[in-house]
Amino acid sequence: MNPQSPRLAYLLLMLTALFWSGNFVLARAMHASVAPLTLSFARWSIALLLLLPFGLKPAWQQRKLWLPHWRRLLCLGLLGVSGFNSLVYWGLQYTAATNGVLLNSFIPLLIVLLGALFFGMRSSARQLLAVAVSFAGVLLIVAHGDWQRLAALDINRGDAVLFLAMLAWALYTLLLRTLPAGLDRIGLLTVQVAIGLVGIAPFFAAELLSGRHTPLNAATLATFAYVGTLPSVAAYYFYNLGVARVGAARAGMFIHLMPMFGALLSMLFLGEQLHGYHLAGITLILGGVLLATRTAQSAPSERARA
Repeated sequence: MNPQSPRLAYLLLMLTALFWSGNFVLARAMHASVAPLTLSFARWSIALLLLLPFGLKPAWQQRKLWLPHWRRLLCLGLLGVSGFNSLVYWGLQYTAATNGVLLNSFIPLLIVLLGALFFGMRSSARQLLAVAVSFAGVLLIVAHGDWQRLAALDINRGDAVLFLAMLAWALYTLLLRTLPAGLDRIGLLTVQVAIGLVGIAPFFAAELLSGRHTPLNAATLATFAYVGTLPSVAAYYFYNLGVARVGAARAGMFIHLMPMFGALLSMLFLGEQLHGYHLAGITLILGGVLLATRTAQSAPSERARA
């Protein structure tokens, strides 16, 4: 398959949604055992160790290409690595996974809205329809087929923290598309993770000083191993490539696959049942994503910045 092919980008974005869904399910399952900033710091420490042998050389060789954009890279590291992940893990300490999935599904809408307001990004009527169809599928899964359940979702501090995380990711996606297309994506990710890890460090230290410690056992070590590899190194690399290949709006649409993957993973690993509303919601989600990926090429203003 052609490395520049949109089809390859779509496949990588699907894998990204799968890996991130596993991250959400695992983080919620382990929230009582693993402190949030400890999980975030361990995740990105492992990721940086894995990235350095492959990303340090291209990052150094291309320093003249990315150093003029150091302010943007600083924002990307703090938003996409430090901010988003730490806020997600913190928010999942206080809110149900259902609320987290619902809030996570606002990201494509935030990308379209913020992109139009602040980044000069144009969206076609078909693209907006794709977002609406896919989001309807998300709501159907979250509501368990009963729309009255949505009114019963409590808004607590965990929900507020998660919404801030989603805002951070939408901004990360929109800023990512403005970097030079010639940047090596492994080198770029290595720089972002290094910046993000520095941003997490003082909050991790404060968590330890507060007395919140995480026991090191088979379960927590396995958790660290997973979050430090597939949702971090692989998923971020795939997402960065996806944004560069197909634009921010269409790449963001694939985040709507997370409730679908989350429902399937919960069924496989947590013993939850698959119901008719899951299948109906999954159908709408896939329909919206398919509609988005079949739209015309991105507007010139977006492609020029991708």
